[in-house]
Amino acid sequence: MAISDPPATGAPTSSTGSKPSAVTTRSLTGSLGVGAIIFMVVAAAAPLTVIAGAVPIGVLVGNGAGYPASFVVSAVILLFFAVGFVAMTPHVPQAGAFYSYISRGLGRPLGLGGAMLALLTYVTIQGAVLGYVGQAIADLLGRYGLTSPPWWVWTLAVVAGIGVLGYRHIDLSSKVLGLLLVAEVAIVVVLDVAVVGQGGPEGYSTGVFSLSTVTSGSPALGLMFAIAGFIGFEATAVFRDEAREPERTIPRATYLALAIIGVFYAVSSWAIVTAWGDGAVVERAAADPGSMVVETTEVYLGTLAADVLNVLLVTSLFACALSFHNVLSRYYFNLGNTGVLPDRLGSAHATHASPATASLTQTVISAALMVVCALAGLDPVLEVFTWLSGIATVGIVALMLLTCAAVLVFFRRTRVDTRPWQTLIAPGLGFLGLAAVLVVLVQNLPLLMGESTTLGVGAGVLLLATLAAGAVIARARPHAAALTDTDLSS
Repeated sequence: MAISDPPATGAPTSSTGSKPSAVTTRSLTGSLGVGAIIFMVVAAAAPLTVIAGAVPIGVLVGNGAGYPASFVVSAVILLFFAVGFVAMTPHVPQAGAFYSYISRGLGRPLGLGGAMLALLTYVTIQGAVLGYVGQAIADLLGRYGLTSPPWWVWTLAVVAGIGVLGYRHIDLSSKVLGLLLVAEVAIVVVLDVAVVGQGGPEGYSTGVFSLSTVTSGSPALGLMFAIAGFIGFEATAVFRDEAREPERTIPRATYLALAIIGVFYAVSSWAIVTAWGDGAVVERAAADPGSMVVETTEVYLGTLAADVLNVLLVTSLFACALSFHNVLSRYYFNLGNTGVLPDRLGSAHATHASPATASLTQTVISAALMVVCALAGLDPVLEVFTWLSGIATVGIVALMLLTCAAVLVFFRRTRVDTRPWQTLIAPGLGFLGLAAVLVVLVQNLPLLMGESTTLGVGAGVLLLATLAAGAVIARARPHAAALTDTDLSS
């Protein structure tokens, strides 16, 4: 079923003319501009979390002082992906991001498989962040000598807060995310400026400009951790129904979000390396990667700034989890409206014009996942965060690879756009780059899953089974709407 436009004036009414129930409409509304959408997707990338958490680990297990170059390489690969993604956007009027594109280019079974894989990917990455934020709150209180309940208590409180925001209109979430994002980016920018102004013990880092340094250690692992930091930038198309002038807003937001994230990561990671020196940064990361950026902040900006950074790390994780909640809610909503998932999930709130039922569904799923993790006695960082983010990283790269393939096939088959750079060269390069990254991820999946071969194989089987489920759903629900050439709008 197509998603109908909302009534032009007044509140929506039922077919009998009576006043609607709380959740009745089938469309989302909003006037999100480029800036608001960028806030949503950059918040999902959790920039402060990446700088404080992923950068020290990438330096340690990757290519040391050359690690900042990994962000540049990742950004270039994803730029190639984005060119094809944006070129195809006008021909995919349905919100839904990856699965809509994959369905349009590669057919309904793979598209539905992509939808299921996307749901698994975003559920696991949000679960990873939720585990981390509970422990981060407990650690923050412990830093000041305050007693704290177990991590899962804080995590469930965060789930409840996110559920309230997700239930309401998207503009509220975008405002909250905007405030939190400005604060977390600001503290890192101030740190970057301080490091650049004062220099490091060895002057300024030159490792990123040295090919021998960039290729030292394990550059493949460095690239793996770097590209994981970009998860979320591709979600611009999910907000299509709530965007102002989506044909212009979505492409601009996609390019700008990618550019902002890439430059921010590359410069900030270079500043962290500079702060410790090319010769000592690996040793410092090995000593305690979790405290490395906090200590850097304390050295360059003082104790108060370090305390502020600890607080903003919590808000960064909250913003990240909220962003993925919003993405998931819209996935459920669009799949409900196309008949893939229960129809009820495709209902929008009559007052808030939000995917209220879908949001409540994701809130319940998040809470249930965290309760299971707590009952299993899993460590919220070493196990919940590490394992779930490992699954999500492989899933998101696989989805982007399928989307690149869909772009190539779609334009070769339809010829609606024959520009070689946008429809062949860039997406082709993106496909090759993403394929190489996926091979590295699969080879190192046990590492992402806590160095457990059993868990790594299990995660791989789960990802493949989820993708294969698309063919099963296509046969089981033959009347569900499919995005095919017959739906192609001019």
